[in-house]
Amino acid sequence: MPLELVTVKMLLNRIMTQTVVSASREIAAPADKIFELIADPSLQPRWDGNDNLAEARTGQRVRAAGDVFTMTLTMGSDRTNHVVEFEEGRLIAWRPSEPGMEPPGHLWRWQLEPVDDARTLVTHTYDWSRLTDENRLPRARATTTDKLQASVDRLAELAERG
Repeated sequence: MPLELVTVKMLLNRIMTQTVVSASREIAAPADKIFELIADPSLQPRWDGNDNLAEARTGQRVRAAGDVFTMTLTMGSDRTNHVVEFEEGRLIAWRPSEPGMEPPGHLWRWQLEPVDDARTLVTHTYDWSRLTDENRLPRARATTTDKLQASVDRLAELAERG
């Protein structure tokens, strides 16, 4: 099949598929407490709704865009995560990649909006609109709002415990 036809077919497929999914929930906890659970990679496996994260070494707390942290997945491989958006206590987003490789284009984002001193609106987004690795497309398509909501709900359980 000619390259142009493959490219057109890929573009049409993406147009017909939602490439940005998100889930939100108000959590009964202050934004700084919730943010700490997200910005410290060693805590992420505790709330991962995809059951994809096994562990991350301690001492990788994200502090700025440009930071990089490494996670070990449940299947045993590592992912290097390149932080591309960061605002302490409010916003963090990263693009994962295999170690030593450029990120293939998908993005995980967490946005926190304080409702008051004790409640926070949390939005979790997965954006694969710029994903370039065709082998990752089935997994990207399978990352649906309900999977993101599972992460938000697990995060809420941890943050609301006290």
